[in-house]
Amino acid sequence: MNNTLQFRGEALTPAPFYVWGIVNTTPDSFFDGGQYLESNKAISHAQKLWEQGAAILDIGGASSRPGAEDVSAEEEWKRIFPVIQAIQNLNIPSKGTENLRTDIVPLSYASKPLISIDTWRVEVAEKVLQQGVEIINDISAFSWEKDLLSVVAEYKPMYVLMHCQGRPQTMQKAPEYHDVVQEVYAFFEEKMNKLVQAGLPEQNIILDPGIGFGKTLEHNLNLLKNIKVFDTLHRPILLGISQKSMFGHLLGLDKDKRSISTQVCTALAMEKGIIHHRVHEVEHTVQTLALSYAMK
Repeated sequence: MNNTLQFRGEALTPAPFYVWGIVNTTPDSFFDGGQYLESNKAISHAQKLWEQGAAILDIGGASSRPGAEDVSAEEEWKRIFPVIQAIQNLNIPSKGTENLRTDIVPLSYASKPLISIDTWRVEVAEKVLQQGVEIINDISAFSWEKDLLSVVAEYKPMYVLMHCQGRPQTMQKAPEYHDVVQEVYAFFEEKMNKLVQAGLPEQNIILDPGIGFGKTLEHNLNLLKNIKVFDTLHRPILLGISQKSMFGHLLGLDKDKRSISTQVCTALAMEKGIIHHRVHEVEHTVQTLALSYAMK
């Protein structure tokens, strides 16, 4: 598969993997809600993740955890704008490769991280794209605010197309599928066609099967076991499994005990060809993926 990604007409530097560091500027995200609600704390956290080796910083101003309530576009923008500005002005080099044998793991970083904004709102997406943000990470697949499709087609960022059954308030209330793998595949085909027809280049699209978004443990495991089915869509997959409740349901682990499970699952996913990983613990994930790559 060609894993080259485009943003504003430029290609993302090829690498064996890309770690996406999560920066939640929210009071209610499932893992770190409230820790980085204050702008200065969120900015410090973003800088730390960049230094640890995150190629992409994924900033969210509205929680999408199961049961989360909506916030206004104004509040979401207020939370993320100072963080965007600070990241764009970063002049701190990443240290993510300083201890790696880069002759074995050919990992290098740009002078600044790419910025991804986790939003499904048209107003927020348009504002951040006007600020020069490179990636829109949309859990709604432009289903909740239809004009988002036009905005994405106009600005042509990298775009994460995620599958979610239902909305955060209700998505975990008895989700059902006849065949979760085939239904998610068909969903991706349909939505990709709409994006391309609207004017977004296909090479700008990243796919996310939405682990934990309107899915039971069995659905999640089915998708992970069969993740290579999506190879025929010829687009890279972004996997978001960091600290997820599936580890609690399967192994009985509280959310603060899921680090090892996250790293094991991340390594296994890379063995299946997944190179984009959205995580809370960047330093450990860089080490996990470097080791996985070196042993392939």
